[in-house]
Amino acid sequence: MLISQLINGMKDAYIEGEDININGLAYNTKEIKKGDLFFCIQGFKTDGHLFAEKAVELGAAALVVSKDVEVNKNITKVFVKDTREAMAVMASNFYGNPSDKINTIGITGTSGKTTSSFMINSILKEANKKTALLGTIYNIFDQDIEEAKRTTPESLDLQGMFKKMTDQSINSCVMEISSHSLELKRVYGVKFKVGVFTNLTQDHLDFHKTMENYFHAKMKLFDNAEYAVINADDEYGQRAVKTLGNKIITYGINNKADFEAKNIRIDEKGSYFDLLYKDKVVPIEINLIGKFNIYNALCSIAACSAFGIPMDDIVNGLKKLKNVIGRSEKIISSSGFTILIDFAHTPNEIKNILKTAREYTKNKLVIVFGCGGDRDKAKRPIMGKIAGELSDFCVVTSDNPRSEQPEAIIDDILVGVKQTNAPYVVIPDRKSAIKYAIDNAESGDVIVLAGKGHEKYQILNDKTIPFDEREIVEEILRRE
Repeated sequence: MLISQLINGMKDAYIEGEDININGLAYNTKEIKKGDLFFCIQGFKTDGHLFAEKAVELGAAALVVSKDVEVNKNITKVFVKDTREAMAVMASNFYGNPSDKINTIGITGTSGKTTSSFMINSILKEANKKTALLGTIYNIFDQDIEEAKRTTPESLDLQGMFKKMTDQSINSCVMEISSHSLELKRVYGVKFKVGVFTNLTQDHLDFHKTMENYFHAKMKLFDNAEYAVINADDEYGQRAVKTLGNKIITYGINNKADFEAKNIRIDEKGSYFDLLYKDKVVPIEINLIGKFNIYNALCSIAACSAFGIPMDDIVNGLKKLKNVIGRSEKIISSSGFTILIDFAHTPNEIKNILKTAREYTKNKLVIVFGCGGDRDKAKRPIMGKIAGELSDFCVVTSDNPRSEQPEAIIDDILVGVKQTNAPYVVIPDRKSAIKYAIDNAESGDVIVLAGKGHEKYQILNDKTIPFDEREIVEEILRRE
């Protein structure tokens, strides 16, 4: 494709050099092939312009830059104001604007994105839609499943995925949209049939700095969405309703909304409620436990209704979803205690999972948790305090320490734990911490393993090691 075709629709782009045909696109020098166009992305940790010469040496035929770079070879350059924005537009043009041919539901919010996306995908399949799901755990193209590398792919990778969907005649997609991806323009230019806002609680302030910045990043999803599905019970959701100009659909439990849940009942097998909408009452049953999963069901119902899915398909699709990996995932031991694996890694998520677990805990409620290194430090004592207040015993351990010392992270957590009367033990090695909790468990206990969820690895300083909590738990239980 000619470079002039790639920049179609970009007002501020101009070509310096020959308008040549491009074989492919790349933003990582490790993926460059001869004849590719290379995007020099201005990042937070490094500047892609520094790799321009290397890209040319590896075979790049042209560069996209936001500032001039010197290279040893006479090469075509495309000058743009923002290389991230340019990559989104040019990738879409390169693949034939595939996202325009797909009805897409985008879900953003601090919590609930993954579970809601699986609920929506199950509903769409029940309605005989050929679907794709892009998210934190998997990328699913109809029956083709691959592990996801990040919650929301880079724009170039994303447009390639949309092209894969059109090649497979997939016409419906549900995807998780992270605040990072919105701020970094990974979904720039993508048209959403429905945008969903689940909630906003403290997280990612290492990146966004303030809750206000975090909120405004989330709201960027709705710049290009036809319908806005909003949680009416969330304070930031209420702000969104007042400020957004989209066709708004609300859901909630406590406040008046277009879709409401009443007569809620939760047990160890699932959650049940009456759905109120348009003067109708519909019984809903889901296999996932907890009030927060009722919110996830409500937002899925509202989103699929905006999508035009019949209510019978919505009800049956929700009921058919048995579980979501790493989200309230239960393992029941032969000794009569329950282990709950959950991705909860924010104060609000810790609170939700412990309150839910408490409802069916017959003896002690134990939490095994840590906090991620190189991430928002302010939430560590908050999580510690919540864990101490809502559980009977805390096993404080490591999550993904990354470049930080595990003991330093644990000290931050203990500031909060010590504000409560909860007994606790510190075991920095997470596998040993899990074994300790299981070895000391009694019938009727519930052990919550919080923070890792679906992850099958642990990041320790400069290495990443295999770490699948399901396998670890099963191995320890076999030794009972």
